[in-house]
Amino acid sequence: MSIILFIAVLAVLILAHEFGHFIVAKKSGMRVDEFGIGFPPRLLKFKKGETLYSINAIPFGGFVKIYGEDGQDKKDPRSFSSKSISIRAAVITAGVFFNILLAWFVISAGYMIGMPTSVGSAPIGSEIKDKNVVVLDVQKDSPAESAGLKSGDRLVDFDSTEAVQKFISENNGREIEIKYQRGNEILSVKAVPRVNAPEGQGALGIMMDEVGIVALPWHRAIWEGLKTTYKLIVGIAVIIFYFITDAVRGLTGLDQIMGPVGIVTVTGTVAKLGFAYVLNFMAILSINLAIINIIPFPALDGGRLLFLLIEKIKGSPISPKVSSVTHGIGLFILLAIMITITYRDILRLI
Repeated sequence: MSIILFIAVLAVLILAHEFGHFIVAKKSGMRVDEFGIGFPPRLLKFKKGETLYSINAIPFGGFVKIYGEDGQDKKDPRSFSSKSISIRAAVITAGVFFNILLAWFVISAGYMIGMPTSVGSAPIGSEIKDKNVVVLDVQKDSPAESAGLKSGDRLVDFDSTEAVQKFISENNGREIEIKYQRGNEILSVKAVPRVNAPEGQGALGIMMDEVGIVALPWHRAIWEGLKTTYKLIVGIAVIIFYFITDAVRGLTGLDQIMGPVGIVTVTGTVAKLGFAYVLNFMAILSINLAIINIIPFPALDGGRLLFLLIEKIKGSPISPKVSSVTHGIGLFILLAIMITITYRDILRLI
């Protein structure tokens, strides 16, 4: 079920992204030869008008094949390469924009039905129901990890994070029992909080927050959804920026990234918490997809934008051969990274 749900979520994210490219290309007068979800071999296909629509066997991606996108047929008014730089840039960035639009829509819908929200950042004047202390993260090699606590677990018998911290500090070095809810089950574990915890970690080794459900009328939900989407964009962009800079400096590696296998596991955990949590998770994934795609790296949307910028500066297009080889190398690197990340995800499960 986790795999099915993950594929469904991924399909929605890819559909939104590729539809952005598709609709802006169409509205700009370009000829779109194919709109594909997933990568070949094809499973299903049908043609409507001049465009072939396909569902393909490899679900981790999608594509829109636009006539002339490789630089050919510049004299044909329906060719991608015949359009101005601004129009081509609009087509390239449309996928990113639609992923952000999807996140806004999903978060707004979540607020309408009841969105899990940190009590400290809940909209002013909103009513917060079903407050719980929720585990956000479990530190590696900590007592909490050894005991089996996981992200998303709700700590029972505590009404605030301060109460949990007080209980742990009063029992440092002694075995304690912690009751928690995972899905519909009430479980318990025993652990010994550390007297001298590593720097940056607590005695038990968990990050937690007080989370409640906030439901808003539709007009407030749309506004708060927009604000939340903006905060997520900024927060995720900062995290990705620091990860890249740390990776360049050799301070971090691919073991800090979660791939499809890892996301499947998280999707299953999130699904047990409820539909609103799935919506929230989908919005976060959609924003991640948008930000990663806008990075100026070959084969990504950001790399194609960078080529347009170079064309603008030098006054002439980059050679189609150079463009094709560069994006091909970029795609090879991305696939190699994805395979490595997937392999590490599998090792974590063994």
